[in-house]
Amino acid sequence: MTGPAEEERSAVDRGGHVSAEGSLSSLPVARNGNRPSGLPRLLAALHDRLPEDRVVAWENVLQKATGPDDPLLDRFIAAQSAVGLSEQLRTIADAWRTETPELAGTGLALTLATLRATPRPRPVQPVVSGPLSAAVPARLTSGVVQEVIRSADTSLLIASFAAYGAGDVVAEIAEAADRGVHVDLLLEESTQASAAFATLPPSVVVWHRAASTGVLHAKLIAADRHTAFLGSANLTSRALTDNIELGVVLRDPVVVGPLVDHFRWLISPENGIMRRA
Repeated sequence: MTGPAEEERSAVDRGGHVSAEGSLSSLPVARNGNRPSGLPRLLAALHDRLPEDRVVAWENVLQKATGPDDPLLDRFIAAQSAVGLSEQLRTIADAWRTETPELAGTGLALTLATLRATPRPRPVQPVVSGPLSAAVPARLTSGVVQEVIRSADTSLLIASFAAYGAGDVVAEIAEAADRGVHVDLLLEESTQASAAFATLPPSVVVWHRAASTGVLHAKLIAADRHTAFLGSANLTSRALTDNIELGVVLRDPVVVGPLVDHFRWLISPENGIMRRA
């Protein structure tokens, strides 16, 4: 099995981040040489696919597993509902059985914990709405949007052309505001998108275009300067679940930071591009 992590293999990048290959140097090696075996690569790909809380859940299962044939693993794998995830986990179990069957689950759990603790750029993650296929390890837009909002510590910058329904998203924004996160909503005035957020606290700032020409058509959710979701989906119930939509999650501050700076520039009063609603 291949995954996004296999595309990034320099030992250390110019910013000092350890890449996937560099972070795997102390993991199990193939029995016929010194190259890292397929098992570490598979674990790295799994780490890059899943949000941290689900990686931790897998670590907890591995901590209790005596080996690749432990029934606990089979039950956990069978319970996974995300498209392709059960198959990905079974591939990891097969590689474990083939390469290092004597290794206890604690060894694999430590590998995942090391990957979580090692600062390195994470690959772009595809996100979709509508039908899911096994072609790519994509995740559903609705869950990803809430996850990105939840990850904000100090600021949220959200842009959407249209908005209605999406009560779960509105609730997540409200919780973020309640914990002290500064929230800016950039919305298209002609679609009356601001009505979807009428229940949010006064600390949430809504922005509209100042000029009468053109529309705000961008769709973006940026948490602080570390994570951003962008794609075709508006913040509507259908776009987040039923429509066929496509987006990506970026988890690299080098990429996310300039995106945030651009939208902050758009809402700077001195530029006259956006105005408070």
